[in-house]
Amino acid sequence: APRDVPPDPGRGPGPGAVAAVPPVPFWRAAVRPRSVGLLLLLLLAAAVCGRLGAWQLDRAQLRGEADEARRVAEAAAAAPEPIDAVLLPGEAVTGAMVARTVQVRGTYDPAGQLVVTGRAHEGRTGELVLTPLTVQGGAGDGTVLPVVRGWQPAGAAPPAPPSGTVTVVVHLQGAEAATGTTGGGRTEAISSGELVNVWGGAPVYAGYGVLVTSDPPQAGGLAALDPPSRWGTGLNVRNLAYAAQWWLFGGFALALWVRLVRDDARGEGPGTAVPGLPA
Repeated sequence: APRDVPPDPGRGPGPGAVAAVPPVPFWRAAVRPRSVGLLLLLLLAAAVCGRLGAWQLDRAQLRGEADEARRVAEAAAAAPEPIDAVLLPGEAVTGAMVARTVQVRGTYDPAGQLVVTGRAHEGRTGELVLTPLTVQGGAGDGTVLPVVRGWQPAGAAPPAPPSGTVTVVVHLQGAEAATGTTGGGRTEAISSGELVNVWGGAPVYAGYGVLVTSDPPQAGGLAALDPPSRWGTGLNVRNLAYAAQWWLFGGFALALWVRLVRDDARGEGPGTAVPGLPA
């Protein structure tokens, strides 16, 4: 019967044997012509992926702005609702409430009128005229709703609000962060917390209204404002995901080159020359 014969250390590898390839430093494998050519090819692919990702990001911004404009237009065109049906005293203004059109009945307090400084309108910087409206009737009876009645150039004397009971239609907007600058008939922010102190401690809605119509109408001189942004300038989620995918593909191309060069340096890459054997 045939016997197992131990291999002879002095003899070379037999037919079918694979000789070990000595490893080389990574940098040496990286400068081989094959690695350099592959790097240029993958860099080109990564650049294309990066450009496509940037294009999708631009599309995400454009579509986000278009979606926002459509939502604001829909909110502006909706029939006004009683304020109690949308916002109650003490409630925070949520994103779903912003730009909603509500109707409020009450009386203005001209003594508490303020100008909100540093506000732009149609490319010009001026002021908003902010007047407290004490609500009459319903759940908000006696609660003050800050009403932005319009915009005027900086330094102009704000017109007095209509006297007596008024019925106004406004777009809701959430209150702004406090700045500690409210006083002396001026403010930099429409903050419910600061307005409570300025307006004698009466309860104030956690938001304000941007005037649409008034009955009786208010005096002229104030520029009407567009509906407030509901969600702000956002990005279209689908295009944003496409952009992220393209950038991941570009990163994968570079990682693939590093992996191939590392395998080549270890003597494990495809086409690695083996000493003593045909490449």
